[in-house]
Amino acid sequence: MTPPRPPQSRYLDSPRPLAFAHRGGAYHPEIEGLENTLTAFRHAVALGYTYLETDVHVTSDGVLLAFHDTVLDRVTDRTGSIEDATWSEVQMALIGGSEPVPTLAQLVDAFPDARFNIDLKSEGAVEALAAFVEEREAWDRVLVGSFSVRRLEAFRRRTRGRVATSAHPLEVAAFLLLPSARLARWVTRGRPRALQVPHRHGRLRVTSPALVRRAHAAGLQVHVWTIDDPIEMNSLLDRGVDGIMTDRTDILRDVLRARGQWNGPHGGREGDS
Repeated sequence: MTPPRPPQSRYLDSPRPLAFAHRGGAYHPEIEGLENTLTAFRHAVALGYTYLETDVHVTSDGVLLAFHDTVLDRVTDRTGSIEDATWSEVQMALIGGSEPVPTLAQLVDAFPDARFNIDLKSEGAVEALAAFVEEREAWDRVLVGSFSVRRLEAFRRRTRGRVATSAHPLEVAAFLLLPSARLARWVTRGRPRALQVPHRHGRLRVTSPALVRRAHAAGLQVHVWTIDDPIEMNSLLDRGVDGIMTDRTDILRDVLRARGQWNGPHGGREGDS
């Protein structure tokens, strides 16, 4: 007997376009230098963001961290590799000289109404993230992606299709290069729920009107990263993209409000009541 298919994640069921706070809104003037901290994510939630983007690594003793880089050097006052450090060692590092590196558990627990777009940044994070989602039954709260085909495929196998995932680079290539949405969906076996892509890659315009049409015909959303310019935001929204990731959470919110497309709560900062 064929086993029943797992229920499909409801992660993408919210009204579109989706507004993603990339690393909490890393370049918002009020929090610049505090990317991927609880302070940054609190700021984004206060602005009304319900979709938060982060990356994950795992320490040598198995603690899953919300952190972008493989090393502590760029954004903290410590140095060294995340995967070679214990959690107690990472706890001594401060982002921007004041904020601790958060665990994914701290982030998810702090914002129970938020959904998280998570980039798998290391091999060890695959099992740790899969176990975390399973333990929390957070099937509808996360979408997982990776530039690594191997990592993402391993995560999909481990979670048996219950977690929404974005397309890995080979799957994106299928939608860019194959002649039809139907063929691209067949090649990718219907596994990705979204294409998460840059607007441009060098001279190539990745997020073209044709790509958006093809993705939509195959039932996929298109999310574009990382867009901080209002003119570019408007152009992409006019093209019909389903979501934008931004480091300038203030600018994206203003653009969406001006278009009547802001779907988040109003929040309590920058003039909101």
